[in-house]
Amino acid sequence: MAVNVYATNVTTENLSRHDMLAWVNDCLQSTFTKIEELCTGAVYCQFMDMLFPGSVPLKRVKFRTNLEHEYIQNFKILQGGFKKMNVDKVIPVDKLIKGRFQDNFEFLQWFKKFFDANYDGREYDAYEARGCVPLGSGVDGTHNLSNPQLVPLPPQSKAPQMQQKHIQQRSVVARQQQGEGPPSPVQAPSTKSFGKPINKVQPNRAVPKGGTVGSRGDTGKIEELSAQNMELKMTIDGLEKERDFYFGKLRDIEVMCQDCENGDPPPIVQKILEVLYATEDGFAAPEELEGDGLAPDDEEEY
Repeated sequence: MAVNVYATNVTTENLSRHDMLAWVNDCLQSTFTKIEELCTGAVYCQFMDMLFPGSVPLKRVKFRTNLEHEYIQNFKILQGGFKKMNVDKVIPVDKLIKGRFQDNFEFLQWFKKFFDANYDGREYDAYEARGCVPLGSGVDGTHNLSNPQLVPLPPQSKAPQMQQKHIQQRSVVARQQQGEGPPSPVQAPSTKSFGKPINKVQPNRAVPKGGTVGSRGDTGKIEELSAQNMELKMTIDGLEKERDFYFGKLRDIEVMCQDCENGDPPPIVQKILEVLYATEDGFAAPEELEGDGLAPDDEEEY
C-alpha cells in the first residue's frame, strides 16, 4: 500500500517550475517544456506504474492527445490506481484538465512529495514501458501535440538515477537528437541554436561598445520574462472570472432579499442584508446607500 502524504506551504519543497519539469523529464525520458502540458494526466499514470507496478493499466493511457474527454479518461485511470493503493488524495480533475498553470503546478508539487515518500529506487525504463511513445512538446518543436509528424525519442540505456532532490540533471534527449553531447553540469546552454559558441563575433561585423554581438543570454532572459508574464496574466484572468462568478451569486441573493422586504420579511432576511452591506474598518459605504443627506423629518414631509 502507498504512503499517504499531505502537502502544505510548510511541507512542500520550494522548487521552481523549471526544477519540477526537469525532474519529470529525467524520470520519464520526456521533453515537457510547460507545466500546463501535464493536464492530460498521462504523466501521473506512468509515475504510478513506476511506483506500484500493475496499479494502473498503462496500455489504456492516452499519452499523445489534446482531447479533453481523453484527459478525463486518463485521470479516471489514475483515480483507479489511487483507490487500489489506498491513496486518499482527491484529484481535482475539473481544474487540472483546463490546463491552467497554478492548478497543475500545485498538484505536481503534491505528487513530487508523494513520489519521494514511495519510491524504492527500482530501475524503470519509462520510454520502453509506454511503448516508445514520445512525451512532451520538446524544445525544438518536433513533439508538439498539434504536430502530426511525431519523431520518436531514442530510449535511454539506463533508468533515471533518482537523486535526493531529483533536479541534478536536465533531460538531454533533444540535444542528443542534434548530435551533441550532454550540457555542462553548471548551466545548460540554449537549445535554439546549436553549434555556435556564445558571444562569438562574426567577421566583418562591428562590435558594440562594452559587449559582443549576438549574446543569447539576453534572449533567454526575455523568453523567461515573457513566460512569467503569460503565467501571471493567466492567473489574473482566472481570479477575475472567479470574482465575477461569486459577485453574481451575491447579487442574486441581494435581489431575493429585497423582494422579501415588500411584505413582512423574516428576521433571517434582514440579517443577510446586514452581512451583504457590512463594511470593513476604514471603508465607507457607497453614497447611494447612505441616502440623499436629508433628515428623517424632512423625508417624511415630502
